Amino acid sequence: MSSQDDSPQLYAAREPIFPRRVKGNFRTLKWWLMGVLLGIYYITPWIRWDRGPAMPDQAVLVDIANRRFFFFMIEIWPHEFYFVAGLLIMAGIGLFLFTSAFGRVWCGYACPQTVWTDLFILVERWIEGDRNARVRLHRQTWNGEKVRKYGTKWLVWLLIAVGTGGAWIFYFADAPTLLRDLFTLNAHPAAYITVGILTATTFFFGGFFREQICIYACPWPRIQAAMVDEDTLTVGYRDWRGEPRGKLKKGQLDPAQGDCIDCMACVNVCPMGIDIRDGQQMECITCGLCIDACDEVMDRIGKPRGLIDYLALSDEVRERQGAPAIPVWKHVFRPRTMVYTVLWAGIGIGLIVALFLRTDIDMSISPVRNPTYVVLSDGTIRNAYDIRLRNMSNEPRPFFLSVADAPSIRLTIEGEAGQLVTVPADEQASFRVYLTAPPGIEASRSASTPVRLWASVPGETARIYGETVFNGREQ
Repeated sequence: MSSQDDSPQLYAAREPIFPRRVKGNFRTLKWWLMGVLLGIYYITPWIRWDRGPAMPDQAVLVDIANRRFFFFMIEIWPHEFYFVAGLLIMAGIGLFLFTSAFGRVWCGYACPQTVWTDLFILVERWIEGDRNARVRLHRQTWNGEKVRKYGTKWLVWLLIAVGTGGAWIFYFADAPTLLRDLFTLNAHPAAYITVGILTATTFFFGGFFREQICIYACPWPRIQAAMVDEDTLTVGYRDWRGEPRGKLKKGQLDPAQGDCIDCMACVNVCPMGIDIRDGQQMECITCGLCIDACDEVMDRIGKPRGLIDYLALSDEVRERQGAPAIPVWKHVFRPRTMVYTVLWAGIGIGLIVALFLRTDIDMSISPVRNPTYVVLSDGTIRNAYDIRLRNMSNEPRPFFLSVADAPSIRLTIEGEAGQLVTVPADEQASFRVYLTAPPGIEASRSASTPVRLWASVPGETARIYGETVFNGREQ
């Protein structure tokens, strides 16, 4: 029996990846997207938006305490959660759409893990140097240089991580007030806990785990297979053109070998540490950096670009046979992507229409069930209802309550002399309302009679109704 030390290892130790710096169209696109996305994330909570004295003046705010969401001029109340659900559905369909058209472009360009990892690698390269210098520093024993460079890098990473966690909590409270409370130690403990958790996850995910999050923790690499087909554009290697690969010999290419000179540039720039020449792989995030690296090499040796490029499996079959590739627009606009586009646009249009058609007042009615009705001394039947009125404007508004198409049923409001109540600006208020029916009319003699209650704003066209039932004494 072999000893435990001789048993095979099931898991290999992780080899750190040190991507080399590269220039090109895709790298430039990633820089721009990183700057725009980080700018939106860090700046948005500080944008002010005047909504009047009764409402917060933060442009984007998730107000958990009052259960509302503000987005510039739009205010979403709890009963309008379907707007948020619709946006989440649109995000999911949008992800399906872009994946079916271009593969994992979300992962390669806009995923937070990718964006912050790119930022951390930029800091790492700025402090330690490019790939060879970082590899050399990683392999050398601990000394003053390694301690200084690693300590500086980790400190900058930590500052970025703290800023990331701090920016997130500003979406849930007034940013200037919360910032002051954080520094004066007057903020709620949940704020410090949230900042701590997000700081730790950003620091370790972007600095140390990097590609492991994409490969092992994220489910999307395994789900994406259902979204792609033979016409999906993904990053691929034209092996029919590049093979057999071989090194340059005294600056001259061997006519018998392919265009690939086996320089490993595509591997050295890959943030996932894979070799795209091995074919489609789950780890590939289609960031396009290997395309930039290969094109740069092809320019130097006088070969046409595109040895590594965005292409579809159907293009491979055609190009191997000597036929031209299908135009890009035909890959993008095909039945699957058109269905996703129609669904995505349909939901978006529906949300916009619903947003413009909604009123800034709302009413809900809850009949009091215990008891369902009360018989007064004169034989009058009385029902009680709890009515909640919402005033979603920035000014206090009076509401006139009435019963539609039932002149014999009288409406009274507990604590009010008439049928008029006032709801403060941007708030909701509850009232106990009584409906009474004199003896002898149909409503007092029927087990239940449908009734409609109206809430209108005097002097305005705004009004809304709710339907309920009046419970009588069945004869």
